[in-house]
Amino acid sequence: MLTLLSLTVVVLGLLPMALVVRSAMRDPVFNSLDALDVPGWADHDTEDKISGSRWCFLECRFRERLVQSEKPFAETSKAYSAALTSAGWKPLGDKCTDQPVEDGKYTCWQRDEFTLDLWVRIPECAVDAVAAQDPDVLPSVGPDGVVETVDPSKCTGSTVSIKVQNAVTDPRGKGAPAIDPSLVGETPDPVLTNDPLLNPTPSAS
Repeated sequence: MLTLLSLTVVVLGLLPMALVVRSAMRDPVFNSLDALDVPGWADHDTEDKISGSRWCFLECRFRERLVQSEKPFAETSKAYSAALTSAGWKPLGDKCTDQPVEDGKYTCWQRDEFTLDLWVRIPECAVDAVAAQDPDVLPSVGPDGVVETVDPSKCTGSTVSIKVQNAVTDPRGKGAPAIDPSLVGETPDPVLTNDPLLNPTPSAS
């Protein structure tokens, strides 16, 4: 009994410690995205990608998250915008760079030292269905050699793309540097002279 009790205490003590260590080692940006107050229907099949250095060594870290939602992009975008606002993110407004917004909603945000791009669009299966109607696009073939087709009735919801980068590497929001007046000379007024090179060449007689 003493041995079993000791093992139980060790397991119960190590499990919370392991979870704390795992949370500390995980990227804090992804932790903050996990904490966004979005409905359960707007957060399925999450895929995270990461590149660069967390300490901006040679290249600053770039985070990307892909999420599937059960509802259309308009409702999904509204839910994520509300969650970002509640979490302290501020819209960049007209400082956003041009992005494709056809059949979707694009916004960009900033909080502390990070900027975030949110693009909510039609689901990937709908994109495949549209591409399948193009005669110049080769059909998608499955591993068994059967041509894969997309059932429009089953292709619902939307796809959410979130990209986060360090604000120091993001050119948006940075105004043009002020020009030092001492480094700018004055343009002299034009001076008219009798320079023969300015006169037209006489034509041959």
